[in-house]
Amino acid sequence: MNIFPAIDIIDAKAVRLFKGDYNKKTIYNDSPLSVAQGFKEAGAEYLHLVDLDGAKSGDTPNADLISRITCETGLKVEIGGGIRSEKVIERYLEAGVMRVILGTIAIENPEFTEKAVKKYGSGIAVGVDILDGYVATKGWTELSKVSCDEMFKRMEAIGVQTVICTDISKDGAMNGTNLKLYEDLKSKYSIDIVASGGVSSIKDVKALRQMDMYGAILGKALYEGAVDLKEAIEVAK
Repeated sequence: MNIFPAIDIIDAKAVRLFKGDYNKKTIYNDSPLSVAQGFKEAGAEYLHLVDLDGAKSGDTPNADLISRITCETGLKVEIGGGIRSEKVIERYLEAGVMRVILGTIAIENPEFTEKAVKKYGSGIAVGVDILDGYVATKGWTELSKVSCDEMFKRMEAIGVQTVICTDISKDGAMNGTNLKLYEDLKSKYSIDIVASGGVSSIKDVKALRQMDMYGAILGKALYEGAVDLKEAIEVAK
């Protein structure tokens, strides 16, 4: 299993939100680049970046910073937040990003998503962010009428290889991840699933590895010192 340490960016700073609430923001570092370099020094190969400004607005205000992080660290970066056009996809992929994560547009424009998957293959992932069984959009500020299972069925049908699945109710709460959700999804779908939201202990990492999950995202647990990144990477292997 692969470990993806996470950096969420607002106003070019590394932050974490509590359950996706923009009004409940903690700034952890003024330099996301130095945070990423620290992750690399701890043994990370991958990095999960989210442009929270972009997720809300649909723009890419932090694109230059994200390109710099990708180039200067050499980490395998996946980026989400505000990616709603082919121009933005190409900008990130040309900057060396491993894959871009489509979120809101995967719900609102299935045709665009399908074309992007056909054109860019493994360079496209989809973020499926769940609240009360349904997919949330626009930086988790709106709830769609599409269920988690319906979304996974759609993504599998169009050939999406990787889904980052977040249980919003667990995100940033530091009380464990939704193991039942991931076990259920793993049994039904052949997509590579990255577990996100509430992975807050080595116990969580071990449980997800035992399920043979493709990956797990670690965010607040790293910033709060609840999980040692080096240990998590070893356990995941």
